[in-house]
Amino acid sequence: MKLPKLAIIGYGAIAQQLVQQLQQTKQSYQCAVLLRANSPRRAQVPDSVQLLTSIDDLLAWQPELVVEAAGQQAVAAYLPSCLQAGHTVLITSIGALADSALHQQLLDDARQGGGRIRLLSGAIGALDYLRAASRLPGTQVHYESRKPLSAWQAELAQLGYDSNTLKKPLVLFSGSADQAAQRYPQNLNVAAALALAGVGMQHTQVQVIADPSAQQNQHILHISGPAGELHAHISNTPSPDNPKTSLLVAYSLLDAVERHFEVIGFA
Repeated sequence: MKLPKLAIIGYGAIAQQLVQQLQQTKQSYQCAVLLRANSPRRAQVPDSVQLLTSIDDLLAWQPELVVEAAGQQAVAAYLPSCLQAGHTVLITSIGALADSALHQQLLDDARQGGGRIRLLSGAIGALDYLRAASRLPGTQVHYESRKPLSAWQAELAQLGYDSNTLKKPLVLFSGSADQAAQRYPQNLNVAAALALAGVGMQHTQVQVIADPSAQQNQHILHISGPAGELHAHISNTPSPDNPKTSLLVAYSLLDAVERHFEVIGFA
């Protein structure tokens, strides 16, 4: 029996957790990881996973699914070639699509090459409701990201705040989803996901709060319009390896990979 072929771009915390989980599932996969030849992470890749050094190596390996797990720059650097070659790509760094020019380029590459673009829902839910509700004019979307100070240490230091002494919640940003995703590329992929599923980057309102009392990554979503209202408060455990993201993201990625290859699933 031929095993499904999965190529992963990058090998940070999320990709490492994905590989570990895949090795424990009932379904078997052929896995490969794309890393630069001088990357120190190459030593962390299990022997059962093939190492690739260039995008040409990846394309020659002919994966059935390409997972981007290396940040927004990797979306621009590698995915156009994958889409032009007709591959399906799963994007975890959705905030990269806040760049309208890159977004359009990927759409053009997919249409011309026969590739497909899939976006990871990651740490947020209710996207099915949002997609349906946003078809009705007048739908409004407000999203609040509230995370512990450990997720914002570098950003707070740049603003002159000491994360060890800050006692009250601090609003870091208030504005549109495209601005939020570009300003905080490691923290606001959820804002981009909501915008792309719903009313667009400019019309999705986002507030970003560093909260010393928060113990988890909180996502507070308000959708209102002709279809009705949805109010969701999701509280996620931060990843132990990267507090900027949630532990749930790696499991969301695993679910997305399995759904891509399964015979029956939710639309």
